[in-house]
Amino acid sequence: MKIKSILLLFLFCFISINLLAQDENGGMASLMRSNGRIYVVVAVVLLILAGLILYLVRLDKKISKLEKDN
Repeated sequence: MKIKSILLLFLFCFISINLLAQDENGGMASLMRSNGRIYVVVAVVLLILAGLILYLVRLDKKISKLEKDN
């Protein structure tokens, strides 16, 4: 019962956060889109994501090599 109430609380928190994020005129996203800065943000996010994926692939190869040697 306690777990259900905690999960319900988190669900309601996420729903309310989503509702507060809605803006009538687009807010920061439309401003960044009009200035062309949204592409810089997308490029940085993609670069960070690519770096994380590359790191995980290299780490997996190293771990596999250690397991094979052992």
